[in-house]
Amino acid sequence: MKAFVITIDGHSESERASQVCIESSWKVKNEFSINRYEASTPINAIDQMKEFDIDWNYPWQGKVHDFASGLIKSAYQTANPKARIACAMSHFRLWTDCYDIGEDFLILEHDAYFTTGLKKPKLDAILASRFDVIGINNPLGATRKSQQFYAQMQSSKNDVLDVPIIDAFNIPQGLAGNSAYILKPEGAERLLRLVYQYGLWPNDSIMCRQLMPSQLGVTRTSYTAIQHTRSTTTQ
Repeated sequence: MKAFVITIDGHSESERASQVCIESSWKVKNEFSINRYEASTPINAIDQMKEFDIDWNYPWQGKVHDFASGLIKSAYQTANPKARIACAMSHFRLWTDCYDIGEDFLILEHDAYFTTGLKKPKLDAILASRFDVIGINNPLGATRKSQQFYAQMQSSKNDVLDVPIIDAFNIPQGLAGNSAYILKPEGAERLLRLVYQYGLWPNDSIMCRQLMPSQLGVTRTSYTAIQHTRSTTTQ
């Protein structure tokens, strides 16, 4: 498995948070190395979309009923729309790399950090599960209705379970914060197909249980949490 932390080069807060993420993995004695992955930025994200021949298809204000998917797309708080696109493009590029290389990826945003070691026996069991995208992040404080999300996780007897259902059937809902997840090449292929079918959305919206009904899972044990640094997309 290859592991990456998305880092904005030259952005002091992103680089500091990324280093905290890497050091936290050392502290819990993970047996894999985490490499920095150069994030897309508001300066180059639009050109990158053109290179991949994809278009942004998510509202900046209000709510939109997406007839193609049947989902309600609600605008995110976003001070700089190009920063939101850049975040989505960072994940999209990693999905492309995962599919092209044909190896499992651990994808971390710079504000993730390890609280529990992801040791080989546990990692092997996670990778052997039927899920192609597996969230490993603690939902508390990382997503809406996080207490409900967490309670459903803990009530399961399975080490890896289907993403808890906390919203209406037509609201995109997936991983908690989308800041730490394991991606298999099969999941990457599905995500790429979704983007080319529906357009580029924020990564935590396109990666939802409605569009990936049998592929999206979470671990009952949380291996990472959020550093709660200043957001690079909402502020």
